[in-house]
Amino acid sequence: MLKEGMMFTFLVWCVLFVFCWPLALAALFLYPIVWLLLLPFRILGIAVHGVLHLVWAVVTLPFTVMRRI
Repeated sequence: MLKEGMMFTFLVWCVLFVFCWPLALAALFLYPIVWLLLLPFRILGIAVHGVLHLVWAVVTLPFTVMRRI
C-alpha cells in the first residue's frame, strides 16, 4: 500500500510535470543518484547515534543500578 507521503510526493511530481516537464524528468532521474550519494552520511548518522546511545547507557549505568536496589 502507498503511504500518504508517497502519494503527496507523486501528486507534486505530476503537477511539476504539467508545468515544467524537463525539470520533472531531471528530478526523476537525479533522485536515485542523490540518494546514493547521501547514503554514506545516513549510515554514519546511524553509527554515531548508536555510539552516543552506548556512551549514555554507560554513564547512567551506576544510577540505574542504584535505583533498582
